[in-house]
This record gives sequence, C-alpha cells and structure tokens, in this order.
Amino acid sequence: MAQASSVLMQLPSEPKSILFFSILCFISVIMFMLKLKRKNNYNLPPSPPKLPIIGNLHQLGTLPHRSFQTLSKKYGPLMLLQLGQTKTLVVSSADMAREIIKTHDVAFSNRPESTAAKFLLYGYKDIGFAPYGEEWRQKKKICVLELLSQKRVGSFHSIRQEEVAELVDTIREACASKKSFVNLSEMLYAASNNIVSRCVIGQKYDTPDGTASIGVLARKTMKLIAAFSVGDFFPSLGWIDVLTGLISEIKSTSVALDAFFDEVIAQQKKSNKNDDKTDIKDFAGILLQLQEGGKLDFELTHDNLKALLTDMYLGGSDTTATNLEWVFAELVKNPNTMKKVQEEVRRVLGKKSKVDENDVNQMNYLKCVIKETLRLHPPVPLLVPRETVSSVKLKGYDIPPKTRVFMNAWAIQRDPELWDNPEEFLPERFEGNQVDVKGQDFQLIPFGIGRRGCPGISFGLASTENILANLLFWFDWKLPKTGVLMQDLDMSEVNGLTVTKKIPLHLKPILYSFGSKP
Repeated sequence: MAQASSVLMQLPSEPKSILFFSILCFISVIMFMLKLKRKNNYNLPPSPPKLPIIGNLHQLGTLPHRSFQTLSKKYGPLMLLQLGQTKTLVVSSADMAREIIKTHDVAFSNRPESTAAKFLLYGYKDIGFAPYGEEWRQKKKICVLELLSQKRVGSFHSIRQEEVAELVDTIREACASKKSFVNLSEMLYAASNNIVSRCVIGQKYDTPDGTASIGVLARKTMKLIAAFSVGDFFPSLGWIDVLTGLISEIKSTSVALDAFFDEVIAQQKKSNKNDDKTDIKDFAGILLQLQEGGKLDFELTHDNLKALLTDMYLGGSDTTATNLEWVFAELVKNPNTMKKVQEEVRRVLGKKSKVDENDVNQMNYLKCVIKETLRLHPPVPLLVPRETVSSVKLKGYDIPPKTRVFMNAWAIQRDPELWDNPEEFLPERFEGNQVDVKGQDFQLIPFGIGRRGCPGISFGLASTENILANLLFWFDWKLPKTGVLMQDLDMSEVNGLTVTKKIPLHLKPILYSFGSKP
C-alpha cells in the first residue's frame, strides 16, 4: 500500500485522477461480482415474475388466501414473493408446514412488525403479535395455565349457558312476532361477544347508545390490523399512511380501547378491594392477582395487562362468531346435512328442557360438522404471519432472515392430494377419522401450529358447540324468501384478520314443535 501511494504521489494530477477512478471502478466490479456470486449461490424458492418497486403486490386480489393459492398451483407449495420491499414466503402444503414446525419452529417463530399492531397492542406487548423471546414465553405460559386451561374453560360453563339461553329467548320472541327473518350473523356475534366479555372482564360492557361498545371496538380493531398499510411494505413511505388517514384511525381506536381497559382495571381493583374476593373467575381479575402477587418471572406492567386482555377479546369473540356464521351457511346450503345433525342433537337431548355441555360431548356428528366448517372456512385463512429469525435451509431452499411467512391454511385444507372432493361440504369425512384441529395434524390447521399456535382452542370450541347445539335443538332454519334455492346461497367472502361472509346471514327461524322454554 505504501509503495502504491508513493507511485500515485509521483504522477501528474490528471493521470492520478484517471488511475484512481479506474481502481475504484475495478474494485466496484469485483465487489458486484462477488455479491452476484453470493446471490447466485442462494437457492431461493420459485418466484413469479415481479414488477419494479411494487414486486408482486399487483398479483394479490381482495382475497389474498385465494390469490396465493392460484400462484402456488403454478410456482409450488413453497413460493417466495416480493411484496413491496418485503420478502414473503408462502407455504401451501402440509408437508412444508410439518417440516417447518418439526425442524425449524424456533427460526420461524418471530412476528413481523405491523403498523396497526404496534399502536393497538401497546408496542407488541400481547401474545399474538409479540416478538419471540423469553417474555413472550412467560406471557403465553400465564394465559395457558391461568386463563385458558381445560379447568378454567369448564368454570365458565354457567356464563355460556346463560348467554346462550338469552340468545334462544331472543330468537323465540322473533318467532312469536312472526318476523320473516333474523340477522343471524349479528346475533351470533352479539352472543359470542357477551360470553367473551363476561369471561374477560366479568360483565357485559355496552353503553345504551352503543358508542362505547367493546364489541364495536373489537371489530374495528380486527379490521384495522388487517388493513393495507403502505408502511408495512414500504417502510420508507410510511408517511403515506398519515395522508390516507389510516394512522389517525388506528390512533383514535387505540385511545378508545385504552380508555376502556383503564376503566375496566380500575373497577376490578375497586371491586377486589371492597369485596375481598378469593375466587376471581374473569381474566382481568386473575391477571390483577398475578400482578399484585409479584411472583412472576417478569414484570406484568399495566400495558402488558391491557395488551393481554385485548388479545383475549379479539381471539375469543370474532373467530367464534365467524365460525358459527359459516356453519349455519353450510348447513342451510346442505339440507340433508342439516337434517342429520338436528336428528342427532334432538335424539341425544330427548325431552330435556336445556342443553347441557355433557350432552354435547355425545354429539359426534355435530363435532364433525364444526371440523368440516373449519376445514373449508378457517376464520384466519393465512394464520397470523410469522417472520424468520435467521437464515434457514428448508427442503433444499435458502430462506433469508427477516422473511415474512404466510401459512395458507385455507389452501392446505383444500388440497386435493390430502382431501377427497376438497371443495364439497362433507362432515362424514371426519366420522371415525382421528384428524383433529389442535395443530398436530398438518392437513387441518385452522388454529395454527407450533409455538405460535392459538392457545384458546378449547375456549373457542366450547362456545361454538354450545351455541350450535342449542340453535339446532330449538329451531328449524329456512331461507326467508320463497323460490330461492338453498344451493344458491351467496357464500362470498370479505377479507379481514378473520374472513367473514360478505353478505350477513338472514334466516327464518321456526320454533320446533316440542320446544319449551329452556
């Protein structure tokens, strides 16, 4: 280096500049070739052609799970997309999902950053969107052991019974008034929300005019978390979300949620102090006890507590209502299946005056109907996205770090290599079939899999089974308009964090002849 510098110093200024520029160009070419060689050494998954800047964003329609399935049929079950500035891996086969969980679950256990989740979930202090790490593990452990265990779910039995009885009474009144139809979608959401509200905070919490309804806030939150954010795909262009009003809407919803849970926690503290409760059953009370006990391995801050309560609300209400909405849509569309499941429910219950949850455990075909609905209509068809912590070798392909990962449960559960007649609603496929929905069978993963799978499966299924059994026991269900074929029922979807029916389900309930008040 010293000799080279000496030679350069001896050259006239113009040749010196030319030589310096030439050396710089040579070094640049060498570096580019080395970078290209390193890039070529990577064996990346197949990718569709992409456009400058936006990458493959133009190939996503209004229903991404369907767009991903279409692309995967051409480019394979492991497909790498460029969505804006974000590398995105789409997994569309059970084998690939199994390989990830069995071999690389930790490497795939992070969550990508999200503009909405950052504001609405207190900087990712919840479970669903929190980054992978020790604090996340401790929080999940608390929720699994203290909030969502089989014993705790069983303790909410009376709440489910009371809220479902109220739903049945409301529908019975509609029958007596001879209404031509009820908006079953709204009724199912209200019942699910009431159950979750009482389990999470110990009470229903709606103002008379509905302006502070936690149900309304929860639905808006679910919508915003799934909303398209420019900043999520183009970090340098996040300011566009300010101009579109998205940031303002997210912040206003966050403020409303925060105020709601502040009030809930304040009331809980006051109630616990005055009543000296020793048997607190709702989630908020349990978390406050843990916080005040100081026996946790991490600090359960005020924001931590509110983030966990938000998780419980979002995970428990919207997904259950969405599942039930699709169940009834499929049953109305398939009258023979409706008849078969109603016969089972009424045979098991006989002349009983109410549906007991122990009776539901004997309704095997009803459970098959729920499984088949979750197969065809998983509430969160792409699951919650993951992100790779480090580079991973998967089935011979190199997956770069910080790659966003979508597991297309919707496509996996309609894979013709795994399912006979995959597009048909056939609950009989689960009769005598041990395939379950709890994440161990990779062809059926509506609640996710691995470390980031949903911990609230038992809680959600208990509400779903109870509501469904009651509504099938007490009522027959018809389309409100004569001359409309059941097979023609509109099954269009609308995208969100949960994918619901585009057109709410309006049905005519007919009180079954032996019915008496539950």
